[in-house]
Amino acid sequence: MCERGVPADEDDGHVFTPEGLSDAQAMGEACVVCHARWPRPRHPLGVLPDGAPVYGCAECAQLALDHHTNTLEQHLLATH
Repeated sequence: MCERGVPADEDDGHVFTPEGLSDAQAMGEACVVCHARWPRPRHPLGVLPDGAPVYGCAECAQLALDHHTNTLEQHLLATH
């Protein structure tokens, strides 16, 4: 559903393929992870290939942040 990429206007984001998303997710009206529509997702989690942003709910955004932080910490530990 998503692949690691480097969009032109973001230095560390995910590029989501629209084929795996519902219309609501692709339009930013539903969480790109869990499909929640209310409250409306407000946390940018990545972009579509055309550069349009996709959003996540507060819970999914926190999970993504925790995962990114843990991955970075593990990488730093492995390089020492």
